[in-house]
Amino acid sequence: MAGNIALPLQEFIASLDNTSLPKILQVCSGVYFQGSIYEISGSEVCFSTGDLIKVIGIELQSVSCEDVTNNEKFELPVTHTGLFKVVPEQMPYTSVEEMLSLRPVDLDDSLPFTFVSHSKVTFGSLTLGAGKALTVLSIEKREDEEDMVRCHVKGQTEASAEVCIPLSSRGEFSECESEESYTLKEIMASPCLRSRRFRFVKTTKCERILVLSPVYQVQAIMNMRKNVLRFPSSLEVDVVDVTDVCKDANFVTPLNLTEVLSQPDKSFPVVAEILEEPESRSFFKCAWLPGLVKSTNLILHKKGTTPMVLLSSLKGRKTQQYFLVSQQYGGRFRRRPREFNSVYEVYVASTQTHSLTVSVTRNCEEVEEEGLPGLSVGERLQIVDCTRMELPSENNKGEKQSVEALLCHRLQEPDDEEDDEEDEDEEKDKQEEAKEEVLLPLYMQGHFVEVLGENKKYKLCDLGKEFGLPLDVKVVSRDTDLETDPLVGFPCLRIEGAMLEPSIQASFTDKPDHCFHLLPQWLSLSVSFTKDALPWPRDQFPKCFTEKVSEMTDTFFYEFRKKGNSDEAPPPRPPKRDMSSSNLVTKKSKSTKKSSKPKKNKDKSVLTEKLNDLTLNHKKRPPAPLPPDEPPPLVPRKCSAADITSKAKPNTYVKINQPLKRDHLCDVAADVESDHDYETVDETLVAVVKTAQENVMFY
Repeated sequence: MAGNIALPLQEFIASLDNTSLPKILQVCSGVYFQGSIYEISGSEVCFSTGDLIKVIGIELQSVSCEDVTNNEKFELPVTHTGLFKVVPEQMPYTSVEEMLSLRPVDLDDSLPFTFVSHSKVTFGSLTLGAGKALTVLSIEKREDEEDMVRCHVKGQTEASAEVCIPLSSRGEFSECESEESYTLKEIMASPCLRSRRFRFVKTTKCERILVLSPVYQVQAIMNMRKNVLRFPSSLEVDVVDVTDVCKDANFVTPLNLTEVLSQPDKSFPVVAEILEEPESRSFFKCAWLPGLVKSTNLILHKKGTTPMVLLSSLKGRKTQQYFLVSQQYGGRFRRRPREFNSVYEVYVASTQTHSLTVSVTRNCEEVEEEGLPGLSVGERLQIVDCTRMELPSENNKGEKQSVEALLCHRLQEPDDEEDDEEDEDEEKDKQEEAKEEVLLPLYMQGHFVEVLGENKKYKLCDLGKEFGLPLDVKVVSRDTDLETDPLVGFPCLRIEGAMLEPSIQASFTDKPDHCFHLLPQWLSLSVSFTKDALPWPRDQFPKCFTEKVSEMTDTFFYEFRKKGNSDEAPPPRPPKRDMSSSNLVTKKSKSTKKSSKPKKNKDKSVLTEKLNDLTLNHKKRPPAPLPPDEPPPLVPRKCSAADITSKAKPNTYVKINQPLKRDHLCDVAADVESDHDYETVDETLVAVVKTAQENVMFY
């Protein structure tokens, strides 16, 4: 910056044209607000001292007009149709040559024009007095002699004459106001005109003297800025031209992964530097994810579209895991029967699997009023179609209700005594007769398992072609290309869905042959292309091993389900039932349950019945009974060790209203063996307690 002159941005841009671009400017000073942030048309432009700006284009947007009398400013569009006249300069010129050299347009285009001499001048034999007007007609160039200006002079008696004045003639000369008028475009196209002052022609504001300045839209690029910046040249910033010093400056352009995908194929492979790390809340749980840190270099091998499959482990004691697997995975799978917890789940699976057959894994009681059939463990049901069924119960309005139901065939096991010599047609007829139609409402809860009729091994790419998803599978042979196959060992994996993902094949510079997929839709990363050399000889690309299995987080699974099932209808609700009929059903079910129970309730003790009365079902509790006239006797927990045996005595504390004598209690205790060893109650203590009870009762 040493030796360069700082100029206002507007003045510097006005001195440029598109043929002199690009220019590199350095910000040296200016008026800054909130760290030199300018909000322009909804976007922010930030300039700091020392920033480099590479101007790559300018376009005239408007004209700034400043009134020299009161410094008032306003803008006019370039398409303004008004005309302007040049206001003569008040300062006189000292020579004819100076006056002609500062004409606003080319001299030949501005002729004729008139000027006045403020002092008496003599040109050879001709003497002109002060205030005499001369009109320049042409300029005569002479060889080996001084150039002359041919002028027209009017005398006092309307006589006129032509005189030749040398260009070097000195004096005080000033131009007269010309009748020539200009448009804004003409003024902005001439550097000489832009330096003059103007006034409007034939308007009410014709007396205002204006200074016209062009306002350009500047197109520039800056370091670490994605897009081409567009800002007006009227920003109050001082800049210095450093094009010669910084002509080799590298302006880094950050790119997100989506923008990397838009780069031409010839840009790959390339070494890229990470500018912004991925978010902490990532969708990936891969070994390569911690290596994506700022300032790390990556090799971007190629871009493309990769078919992938999302797998999930079943819920169990261990945490559920999710894997994003490339369809190039070399392991083999075997189908596993799917489990369903409702008829609706069976219906959804039947829309994806032809001739679905399920087996009942838990008994279901028949509820005739709700249209629920009885099912037993082991029964096989072949799904036929989805239809509607009419419920036997009525709603509150006394109308019959119809609901969606799954039409199934209950398959019976073939008879072992069936003759093997029967024709195939007869066997088919018997099987058709053996099929019993069953209607299962879609809102019915149940437990079913899929019945599989084959035990074939499949590649991952073949499973999606032959079967609908989701699909339960198990890895029966690992991918030999993988050092450790994370899919082996799971008893069951569910294929949740398949997708075509735009991806970028990348690797780290220290392991250029160990590649992984960067998915722009699921990974936020900002990089910039560098000019670093690739870590292998030219035109000798290494044989790359690409990671085929990537573990994902549960957040990825939920986001994937949101995108895939946004339009899926919810399961149906059970129909509304008449409360009176439901009460009757409940009472009937209760009565049947009571009748089926053995008669043990009659042998309940009196104490249990009293405890049942003390429940919250009653609004008011009965009052406590009054104390008896005589205090109850104190019953010892056990007689002396000499009088009782090891048999357990009955609970005498229950019947507290029946006083027992001590001798009688001891006789009973002697007849019953006890397994407990209670302490003997001291007679003195018994007497003290009895006296205290009598005092309390008669208080």
